[in-house]
Formats: sequence, structure tokens, C-alpha cells
Amino acid sequence: MRTTNYILALLISSISILVFSCKKPNTEEVTPVEVSTLTPYTLNSPNYFPKLIIPSDNPLTVEGVSLGRKLYYDTIISNDGRACAQCHSQQYAFTDPVSNSLAHMNLAWNNKFLWNGLVEGTLEDIMTFEVNVFFNTDVNKLNSSSTYPSLFKEVFNSNTITTQQVAYALAQFIRTQASTNSKFDKYLRYETMLTSSEISGFVLYNTEKGDCFHCHSLGLFNDNAYHNNGIDSVFTGINMGRYNVTHNPNDLGKFKTPSLRNVELTAPYMHDGRFATLEDVIEHYNSKVHNTATLDPIFFKPSHLYGLQLTAQDKIDLVAFLKTLTDTTFVNNPALSQP
Repeated sequence: MRTTNYILALLISSISILVFSCKKPNTEEVTPVEVSTLTPYTLNSPNYFPKLIIPSDNPLTVEGVSLGRKLYYDTIISNDGRACAQCHSQQYAFTDPVSNSLAHMNLAWNNKFLWNGLVEGTLEDIMTFEVNVFFNTDVNKLNSSSTYPSLFKEVFNSNTITTQQVAYALAQFIRTQASTNSKFDKYLRYETMLTSSEISGFVLYNTEKGDCFHCHSLGLFNDNAYHNNGIDSVFTGINMGRYNVTHNPNDLGKFKTPSLRNVELTAPYMHDGRFATLEDVIEHYNSKVHNTATLDPIFFKPSHLYGLQLTAQDKIDLVAFLKTLTDTTFVNNPALSQP
């Protein structure tokens, strides 16, 4: 037991802070906001998260977050009755079991978005894409509404609502969708204990035997990068992944690493939802990885040439640990729910 505690101490102390670079959105100008007239919004995060970088032209404010939250749940931003919340449901950690969309969770610390990384940069960049391309938002409806003009005037000091302002308001709200209070977070804060099975799963996760930590590093539980994890031997259509964006043969089959926070709630798994359960995912890595030219080098370690060779108990323990990443505070937070 003393040896296990020593291993755990080393693992916890080795949590690294990943600092992601952000680029400033290259889009239409937004009317400068008199920040002094608004209420600053403080977004706290654990010390094992990367440094939070917020663009200077879109500071977090209580009023801006409130506006973004209202827009997030309103079908007015689309022309066909859609809203952000329809594919990003709070009960599923802001994803959806049907659309299999990536979770809106801790995106404030990411700079790559969508499964194939079509958009890179800041939340303002991806929300500008969503507003202009995915929703094709008609701002005339917003400008003609009885409520939105005054709200946008308050936040952006503008008499006319623009698509850029819509994107910026959404970015502010999504920046607050922070999941930081799972059982594992409480364990790191010495507020609770893990079971023996959860501890065994934690050790598996963070050692070469399970080898999850290289792509799903502690903290955000993703590395904000792209990998081919061996789910296909032939690549066509959406299964070509990052290649469809870069047209670089080295990117065939590579996808953005999803966060494993709240992974218990975000089934089905992979970009196409091919795995229904966590047990299915673990078995893939254990015995079903396809060897292709762009397969991630991690799978060529001598210890992985014949799969992970996990025992039945190893698999149970690994699932037990993954479930400690469920954040019930996050999925029940009234500040994130429909206003």
C-alpha cells in the first residue's frame, strides 16, 4: 500500500499545466466596450489547468455571459428552429447522444475545435464559424426583436446587432462552461477518497500499462492535438479526419482528442459514435487497434505491439476511474441551464 501511495504521489505531482496559444480573431470589427460600465465575470479554475487567455476585445462580463446564455438556448440564431442547446444538452455534459457533437466543456482552454480541427484559434473564432456557417444567423430577426437590441446595446455599446457580436456573446457563455468539480478533482483537493478499484484504474491510466495519459493528460484530460488511434484500416469520407482539412497524407485518420471529463455521460464514443460503451472503447485499445501508416507512435511501443493485454479486473478498474471524472455539479449547475 505504501508503494501505491508513493506512485500516486508521483502521479499527482506530475500534473503539467498546458498553455495553449491563441490567435486573435481575424473578423469584422466589434465596437469597443466600455468595460467599466459592465460587471467583470471571474472564471476560476484549478491550478492544474492551463493559464486562461481571454481576448482583450471580448472580456468576460456578467452581462455578456447572460446574453450568451440566452442566445445559446434560443432558436432565433438559426433559420430552421435549431439552437446550440439542441446538440449540446447539459445532462450529457453539453453534448448529445444522437448528434455525437463534441462536448461544450472546458473549451476556454482549447484552441482546436470540431473533430477534424476545421477551426483553430479562440472561442471567438469557432463561434464566428458557427454563427456564419452552421446557423447562418439572420441578425435582422435579432434587430427586430423586442428584447435583444437593448441587451446587445448594454454589452457591446452598439445600436445595430452584428453576427460578430452574436459570436462574441456566445463565446463568453461557453467560456464559463467549466467542469472542475468531479470526484477526482475533490480527491486532488483531499476532500474525498477513491476506492481501491478507482485507485488501481488511476495507476493503470497513468502508467505505460494503460497508457491513457499521453493523449488524455491530467487536468483537461485531453492534449488539444490530433491523433490516429487505430479505429480504421481504410480511410474514406469523414473517417479521413484531419486530412479533409489539410489534405496532408500524414493526417489521414487523425482526429482531435476529446476530453475524458464526464466521459461516463458523453456516449457514444469516437467521431462517428461507433462505440456504445466505455467497455467497447477500452477493448478497442486492448486488442483491436489497426496498424496503418499514420497510426500514432504510442502504439508502436514494444509493450503495445500485441495490445495492452489488460485483465478483466484491469478493465473494470479503468472504467471505475473514468467514472470519477463525472462532474454532477457541472451537469446540474443552474447558471448553465436554460434561462
